[in-house]
Amino acid sequence: MSNTIVLKVTDIVGSDLCIASDDGEKIHLRVAEALRKHRNVGLSFDGVGIITSAFLNAAIGQLYGEFEAEVIRAHLVVSGLEDDDQMLLKRVVETATAYFRDRERYENVKREVLGEDDAD
Repeated sequence: MSNTIVLKVTDIVGSDLCIASDDGEKIHLRVAEALRKHRNVGLSFDGVGIITSAFLNAAIGQLYGEFEAEVIRAHLVVSGLEDDDQMLLKRVVETATAYFRDRERYENVKREVLGEDDAD
C-alpha cells in the first residue's frame, strides 16, 4: 500500500471556485490529517478556475502553524496551479512562515494598529 494520498481540490470543495476560507478549511483538515499520519500528500488543483489568497491561507498557510516547514516541503506536493496561482501560493507560504515564526510580534503589531491596547 502506498504512503501517498492524492486529494483533488475540486472533489473536496465541490466546485472549480476556490474562494472561501471555509472551503480552504476543508482542504486543510484533510491535508493536516494525512501529515499527522506521516503520509505524503499530492494536492491537485487540476480543474480549478479561481483561487483566492483567503482560500490558500486556510488550506495551506495555516499548516505552518501546526507542522515544521521541512515536513510540509517533504510531504506535500501541489500540482495543477497556473503560474499566477503558483505565485499567490508562494506569497501565502512566505507570509505564513514569517507569521508563525514570530506570532507574538505580529499579534502585538496588529493590536497596535487596531488600537486594542488603548485604555481610552
